[in-house]
Amino acid sequence: MKGRLEDKVAVVTGASSGIGRAIVERYVAEGAKVAAFGRNTEALDALAAAHAGKVVTVKGDATCAEDLQRLVDETLKAFGGVDIVVPNAGIARVVSFEDSTREAFETQFSVNLFAAAETVRLFLPHIRRGGSVQFITTFLTQVGFPGLAIYSASKAALKSFAQTLAAELAPRGIRVNSIAPGPIATPLWGTVGLPPDVLGAVAGQINSRLMTGEFGKPEDIAETSVFLASDGAKNIYGQDIVVDGGYTIG
Repeated sequence: MKGRLEDKVAVVTGASSGIGRAIVERYVAEGAKVAAFGRNTEALDALAAAHAGKVVTVKGDATCAEDLQRLVDETLKAFGGVDIVVPNAGIARVVSFEDSTREAFETQFSVNLFAAAETVRLFLPHIRRGGSVQFITTFLTQVGFPGLAIYSASKAALKSFAQTLAAELAPRGIRVNSIAPGPIATPLWGTVGLPPDVLGAVAGQINSRLMTGEFGKPEDIAETSVFLASDGAKNIYGQDIVVDGGYTIG
């Protein structure tokens, strides 16, 4: 039985761990070939070894123009073209409003918005008709969470960008959507800048609002990504698909 992404070529950034890695693995399971981009060489090597002939890895920083261009070049060299682009690379930092300097904004916007947009811009000439672009936003564009104003703003901008780009690229046969993960158990959670005891307390408060009573898994987002990349989503344009365990309705 053929997979839903058979003969498709995908590019996934932030593929070293978490949601990005889960997307790569699900794409391969559904028949796609994938160019996986990230900063962790060891993790990328493990991906390539686990999926020989299916995954090409490129190490680099999504905020570095030269690294992104190398990703484009290596992808085209390996596969000739692209059908799916998922600029998943992102960062989250807890920053109080008092500390929300221009530099603090630039740190998160440079990855979450500008790098995501530049990834798609560089690949655009090589995305085939029927292609899919998926940005990764967040459920926090719908709810407030203290200390995450910059992060949420960067993702809200990305959400709006994706909706407008959907209208611009539709005539070229390219669908643009975004996925808004809710609380997901990934390494990103531990890098936001809070001490372990505070993280634990926050996690407990979040769990109390989730229908499942626990954080979601990266595979939950990967499954949504597969659907959006498949022919089953051929009539979906400019949507922000929320996968949050019911947090925003609780």
